[in-house]
Amino acid sequence: MKYRDLITKMTIEEKVSLLAGKDFWTTHSIERLNIPSMAMADGPHGVRKQAENGDHLGLVEGVKATCFPTSATMANSWNVEICERIGQGLGQEAVASNVNVLLGPGMNIKRNPLCGRNFEYFSEDPYLSGKLAAAYVRGIQSKGVSACPKHFAANNQEYLRMTNDSVVDERTLREIYMTGFEIAVKESNPKTIMSSYNKVNGEYANESEKLLRDTLIDDWGFNGIVVSDWGGSNDHVEGVKNGNHLEMPTTGGDSDYQLLEAIKKGVITESLVDKRVEEYLDVLFSVQIQGEHQVNYEEHHELARKAAEESIVLLKNNDTLPLKPHTKISVIGDFAETPRYQGAGSSLVNSYKLESTIEVISDYELDYIGYVQGYDRIGRADSNKINDAVNLAEKSDVILLYIGLDDVNEVEGYDREHMKIPENQVQLIEALAKLPQPIVIVLSCGAPIDMLWNDRCDAIVHGYLPGQAGAKAILNVMVGKVNPSGKLSESYPYEYKDLSNYNYYPGLEKTSEYREGLYVGYRYFDTNAVDVRYPFGYGLSYTSFEYSDIKIDSNSVRFTILNTGDMQGSEISQLYVGKKSKAIYRPLKELKGFKKVYLEPGESKEVVIEFDDKSFRYFDINTMKFQVEDGDYEIMIGASSRDIRLSGTLYVKGVEVIRDTNISKRYFSGDVQQITNEEFEGLLGHKLPDADWDRTKPLGLNDSLTQMTYAKSRLARLAIKILLTLRKRSFKKGKPNLNILFLTNMPFRAIAKMSGGTVSMEMVGNIVTIVNGHFFKGTSRLIKSWIWLGRRG
Repeated sequence: MKYRDLITKMTIEEKVSLLAGKDFWTTHSIERLNIPSMAMADGPHGVRKQAENGDHLGLVEGVKATCFPTSATMANSWNVEICERIGQGLGQEAVASNVNVLLGPGMNIKRNPLCGRNFEYFSEDPYLSGKLAAAYVRGIQSKGVSACPKHFAANNQEYLRMTNDSVVDERTLREIYMTGFEIAVKESNPKTIMSSYNKVNGEYANESEKLLRDTLIDDWGFNGIVVSDWGGSNDHVEGVKNGNHLEMPTTGGDSDYQLLEAIKKGVITESLVDKRVEEYLDVLFSVQIQGEHQVNYEEHHELARKAAEESIVLLKNNDTLPLKPHTKISVIGDFAETPRYQGAGSSLVNSYKLESTIEVISDYELDYIGYVQGYDRIGRADSNKINDAVNLAEKSDVILLYIGLDDVNEVEGYDREHMKIPENQVQLIEALAKLPQPIVIVLSCGAPIDMLWNDRCDAIVHGYLPGQAGAKAILNVMVGKVNPSGKLSESYPYEYKDLSNYNYYPGLEKTSEYREGLYVGYRYFDTNAVDVRYPFGYGLSYTSFEYSDIKIDSNSVRFTILNTGDMQGSEISQLYVGKKSKAIYRPLKELKGFKKVYLEPGESKEVVIEFDDKSFRYFDINTMKFQVEDGDYEIMIGASSRDIRLSGTLYVKGVEVIRDTNISKRYFSGDVQQITNEEFEGLLGHKLPDADWDRTKPLGLNDSLTQMTYAKSRLARLAIKILLTLRKRSFKKGKPNLNILFLTNMPFRAIAKMSGGTVSMEMVGNIVTIVNGHFFKGTSRLIKSWIWLGRRG
């Protein structure tokens, strides 16, 4: 033991105190032994450090920090180097704010466009997600603090996220939902990882030996610590036993008491607690900050702008862009004045500065004739605003129209109900489309949307959620100062019903069933030849690129890219690998590498993309290991998943595979929208768990507050009715109440986990007794447990 002498000097009470938070954001210190505390802050795209009385959801304003583009935006850059530079910026600002652990990046797979937190995640593809996340981690940790990739694992919906059970077969779990984390762990050695709220196949992620010990430690060689998501610890004893090191936030000593009692009863040994403390101390001492540090926020603002420029995707262009000097332009749309540049929830950054289009447009050689709001931000119809927009647009040569998802549709704790943008924005598009002037649409959103209005405009510039410097970045692209080079990190379907998991998302009660298996995003669309509006990896440029001269050997694929246009630009070339197999089912193609290359007009470069241990593998559920199937593989180089420019064949020596007859032929064909219970059970290898709440049984600690809709207590039913009504009203006002969103999704046990010690788990049990219709019994016991808590404290 590295810290054996130090640990032997601790009392058992001091040991267990280190495994739970001191308050909302910091851990305990032990002054007599010179053991410091550790401060944490949210940080996927900006440091959100709050005061001691802070909260998890951004209700208390954090210190000023740079708001970089969100992860969903940066994924469109496909640029590992710029992501690492952003990580360095985040790490530097964390150090300056005395933050030891920055909680990010978020890297869950974008399984479905409706997930309310998609803006925090990179991609529908695990390889791209893992490579970019690893870059963030390297950058953050280069400054001496810890990154914390999250949320491990299979956390793909916000609705009932703290009680939902992700039912997913082992192969899909390993290949789609864990590969990104594997890449991040192996390539960047994060010091901490955050476990997710949900269950995975019946076990809470935060107390799963399979996830935290077998996979993280034994398979991947992780040597850091696991932190629970805030309020996401179900059973602290089981968590510590199976690999969790730190429960956050504080429970005011209640969790310490539970751990001490478990040691006394022999449920867990003190030697195992010593091991967790040893692992915790190793990270704690490695992230201590010495001295004072300053940040040049203006430099970081320019870095945020550069990052946004790298990530902007030009989806459509009928020769309208780039705008010529002195083009007479009208600017329409509320987002031009009050930009949507980040999502809402625990990642909300208090930006050091913020640019808007209206403020900076005078810096450009354009004849700007004016701005009108055009639509009500929260979706109310207003014909006067539309008329004002039309009147202004008529006087211009080109219309710049800023639209996208409103603030209530991309928020932690809530999933969208559909893919549409607000109807009043669509009405505005239709009205302007009647004019002869070309329309350039500037989109702001962190996930795919329904674009039935696509043919009503002449150009579409997608900025996603570009951070505090996004306004100038977008204008730089529109005037041609910057040649757009971003490409989509997710597919844009024509309609929501085109998705593979259209019938399975979200899980509405106890479970979320991943019946589509491996067929997420382009893996489904391309295998089934489903038309999409914009494919994975797609993005236009102001120049053109020619691919040629492919050479394939056992180590790599080589090819040449030539810039055939008259403007410098960057091209993102993508390596896809496919194999026709009768033994195991496979998508038509899967991303296995990429390179972003800058080229001057007429310049050509040879591009080399090396194969790695992810290139040809599949997860074998019989050996519980990754294997390579013997045979020929198709090697494809594309400008997108649907634009394959070069291809060839490579024989790879591997193992012979015998087909599992339990796997339905639907998985081999990719026709997975109507998978039956029997077919899914064949893939899972076991019977399906119950998906529905049992409304005949009393509610328990792990049931959600939402389930009070059928509680026996009339008072409980009234309470949840009020909460749901307040939630609905907040959405109508355009400002979702994040506390209410958290409450309606959380289980009863989280009352204790998030109350800072004012409510014990025993008290919550008594509250549940009241909810189940035993008012006097529960109230009497609640009072007694409250008195006992006071005495214990």
